[in-house]
Amino acid sequence: MKTRHILQAWGKILAGRFPSLSIEVTRECPLSCPGCYAYGNDHLGGALVLRGVRDFKGQELIDGILKIVEAYRPLHVSLVGGEPLVRHRELTALLPLLEARNIHTQVVTSAVRPIPDEWREHRNLNVAVSIDGLQPEHDARRKPATYTHILKHIAGHRITVHCTITRQMTERPGYLREFLDFWSPRPEVRRIWFSLFTPQKGETSYEILPRQVRAGVLDELGVLKNEYPKLDLAEAVLRVYRNPPRNPDECLFARTTLPISADLKTIVTPCQFGGTPDCSQCGCFASAALGAVLRHRLPLGLSLGTLYEASCAVGDWMKSLRRSKAAEGRSGRGAGEQRTRGADG
Repeated sequence: MKTRHILQAWGKILAGRFPSLSIEVTRECPLSCPGCYAYGNDHLGGALVLRGVRDFKGQELIDGILKIVEAYRPLHVSLVGGEPLVRHRELTALLPLLEARNIHTQVVTSAVRPIPDEWREHRNLNVAVSIDGLQPEHDARRKPATYTHILKHIAGHRITVHCTITRQMTERPGYLREFLDFWSPRPEVRRIWFSLFTPQKGETSYEILPRQVRAGVLDELGVLKNEYPKLDLAEAVLRVYRNPPRNPDECLFARTTLPISADLKTIVTPCQFGGTPDCSQCGCFASAALGAVLRHRLPLGLSLGTLYEASCAVGDWMKSLRRSKAAEGRSGRGAGEQRTRGADG
């Protein structure tokens, strides 16, 4: 993360706004991946599930996302799902509109469908392709988004490979090295991210890394990051993986990113995982990367986290001030208009 990006995000925080949005652009996905948090029963709080929300298509989806963007004025938008490529026509029309607003955009996809050629032209776009291990395990978990389809669909593009490490990947020595040996030489791959499987509280799925295994994986990654230049994994990020935030209130990613579900109104809490994530086992790459920023020490020994907390206090005051002015305006007009959350995002 560049200094100017930190300063821009800091300005948003001081103004009481979210620097980042994560939008589930559709409830649809042709995959049925084990452990997918988006389709968990508690992802949206239990009363509602992702496949049960109303989602949008065509111009209605484009206009709905732009309305959210205009309300919150973010610096960064992640377009997730479901499977975003189900709405590839809408995203192809939307991406240049976001770029014209100087918004950095990320599309998180399984590459189950071809990535549109037009996307190659966007300098502020990152396409993150989720790949669950080597071909035998990945193809079993993510069919029809098999290795064969992914390699065909990413041809000519520049992508980020994102792999979430599960317990199954740790059961054969050298597995992660083999993964890097396959993906690192490919010209389409600009960088590789590793997350660790993050369970919900009380979850008992086999994907969960036992604590001793997790520690061994982090030690192994500490070695591999020095051997594979495309592995984007700073030592500061590894330190956060070893000692993750204790709860969402201590997580910079959770506090600065607003996740919105496919109905374009339901807020996913407490973070993009929804439900009740077990923060003590958090393996979210975005959380760890921003956590590393938060723990960075300035020359005088002050941490950025200390400055962030002070900035949040100012931001909360600014947000309250906007609410008060909005209430006064409504009272003065004598209208019964309701303030949307976007007005003080």
